[in-house]
Amino acid sequence: MFDLAIVVSALVFFGTLLLLLGGFYYAKYRREHAGLVEKVKLGGIPRLVEAVPDAPESSRSLKDVFLRTSAWAGRMAKPTENGENGSHLKKLFLNAGIRKPGAATVFWGAKVLCAAALPVLAFFLRAVMDRPLLQFEMLALLGVLALIGFYLPDLYLKVRIRRRKNRIVKGFPDALDLLVVCVEAGMGLDAAINRVAEEIRLSSPVISDELRILNLELRAGKARVDALRNLGVRTDVEEVRSFATLLVQTDRFGTSVAQALRVHSDAMRVRRYQTAEELAAKLPVKLMIPLIFFIFPAIFVVIVGPAVIQIYHSIIMR
Repeated sequence: MFDLAIVVSALVFFGTLLLLLGGFYYAKYRREHAGLVEKVKLGGIPRLVEAVPDAPESSRSLKDVFLRTSAWAGRMAKPTENGENGSHLKKLFLNAGIRKPGAATVFWGAKVLCAAALPVLAFFLRAVMDRPLLQFEMLALLGVLALIGFYLPDLYLKVRIRRRKNRIVKGFPDALDLLVVCVEAGMGLDAAINRVAEEIRLSSPVISDELRILNLELRAGKARVDALRNLGVRTDVEEVRSFATLLVQTDRFGTSVAQALRVHSDAMRVRRYQTAEELAAKLPVKLMIPLIFFIFPAIFVVIVGPAVIQIYHSIIMR
């Protein structure tokens, strides 16, 4: 006779599966419908897209379903973003390179979905293994999984911010060197920033996007001081903030931009060398752990092992 909890868990699982399949086919229908409407508006001529490799159709569909579901859940679970919490979350999205207006709604929806999905999956697996479901350990496990799922989007956001900052730190010295060359060649600062954004597009797309946004803000009429400060806030990298401060002080005191950029570029290059030397100096200390726990025991066994075996045999023979 089947356990009632197993039957309920199976029904919940299949109901969730059917709901996801329904959302998948609904999103596919809406996408095809939008494509047909766009083709009719353009007179049968398909829209030209950028020649950038994209994800497979199935992964795009699953991603669209997840984003739509997260947006739906986030509209119900999203708190009011008033005061420091809302501005802090927006700053984190800017640091991660997320500039879409509905990012906060999707973020809170993803937190709710992950907090619900992990306990449901653990409960179903526990029911399939025919284990007791109403024990204190099981309830504690479900609570811990719900807490982990709730903070998974925060972990993803932090990892994305860290990766983006590393890309900016690695590519910014090259962008600064190009900017020095353009300014010393006689170009204005705004034109030099635009040219560097175009030239560095392939090697460092993140810096290129930030410089393009800076150039657009300057063209829109925003003061250069505010635009440079916004650049430092969006990147949240010390090198970029010091670069913005340098340009602000140069503009305020009327000093030579090319000379200031040349000095700052040389200082950044020296700092880059010092960082590499610091990492090289830390390498022997970091190698001590694998040497002690993995290499030394093997060497000890290879060297001392035969002698121990001979001593053991000689003692037995006696």
